[in-house]
Amino acid sequence: MNGELLNIIDSIGRDKGIDKEILIQAVEAALISAFRKSLGGSEDATIHIDRTTGEIKIFQGKKEIVHHDFGRIAAQTAKQVIIQRIREAERESVYEEFKKKIGEITNGVVHRIERGNIIVDLGKTEAIIPRREQSRKETYNQGSRVRAYILEVKKTAREPQIVLSRRHSLLVKKLFELEVPEIYEKVVEIKSVSREPGERSKIAVSSNDEKVDPVGACVGMRGQRVKNVIRELRGEKIDIVRWSSDIGTYIGSALSPAEIISIKMDKDEKKADVIVGDDQLSLAIGKGGQNVRLAAKLTGWKINIRGQIEQISLTALPGVGAKTEKTLIEAGYKNVGAIIKADSASSLAKVKGIGKKTAEKIYQAAKKLSTGSKGRVRESESQRVRSA
Repeated sequence: MNGELLNIIDSIGRDKGIDKEILIQAVEAALISAFRKSLGGSEDATIHIDRTTGEIKIFQGKKEIVHHDFGRIAAQTAKQVIIQRIREAERESVYEEFKKKIGEITNGVVHRIERGNIIVDLGKTEAIIPRREQSRKETYNQGSRVRAYILEVKKTAREPQIVLSRRHSLLVKKLFELEVPEIYEKVVEIKSVSREPGERSKIAVSSNDEKVDPVGACVGMRGQRVKNVIRELRGEKIDIVRWSSDIGTYIGSALSPAEIISIKMDKDEKKADVIVGDDQLSLAIGKGGQNVRLAAKLTGWKINIRGQIEQISLTALPGVGAKTEKTLIEAGYKNVGAIIKADSASSLAKVKGIGKKTAEKIYQAAKKLSTGSKGRVRESESQRVRSA
């Protein structure tokens, strides 16, 4: 038993990465506890395992004692302690391994789904994708392969709890790092990411080599690199924009695919008023405000989008002089755009001092001016295209 015990401890120490002395001390502590409980040993009894021979000795004070039933107890106890220590060491090893991988991507297989939470088999252990970290447009079945972002690793009384995410914005960044060698080599850098999981993401990229186009590198030949990321994200749309140290240029890029006319910035408040052509307004704002919302997250600035028509003074309308302009402004109609947004001419007629005929005249003139403004914007765009 004695020599065999040391051999077992040596083997386990090497295989599991557990210090031999820690194992021996654990067995000694367990043996003295078992001796006292099972065989009635006194509180001052001690047990020592010889580090060379593996011989186990019991001492009462300084006197060595012999107990005939101790061999059986020792074998059972040593086995239990070693098994327990192996489990503890494996749990600690898994915890340390995945703790170092926080912020990285891992691959696994869906093992089961419990109360909406996805349990993923990672090989050495299991992980969880909580409902809150799942994309609403993604569904998984048992046996499905899944790639996810390691969000958190916690110690628990049993196995380490590894929390994964399919919603985190950095999942997009990590996927591009896997697809684009230039990012891995730090030639191209992802400066910022904003995301609405399952819907759309925007990433801002820059290049540390003037010969390398950062956007082109991320798109790839025939769009293959970005297509691979989109496929992994189950069809989520991705806008790749060029980062710039000039915030005005950066905001303009962030609002793509819309084209802007001008930007007025308040650097202290980090606010930007952006003017776009009226036919670009819906594109700049996006469905449900998504485009401007993602652009704001990407740049860290508050962005207010306005159409070109909103910048036209009321005095540009026939029949609107300084007095009528003042009346309309006091009623909340500050520009031509505000007039167009009115439900009808009857809304203007409710303004004190504006009759029905005048209201109808102003309303129709504003609509006509709006149409003409859009036409001028389209014409200027056509000229830019031809000149290009």
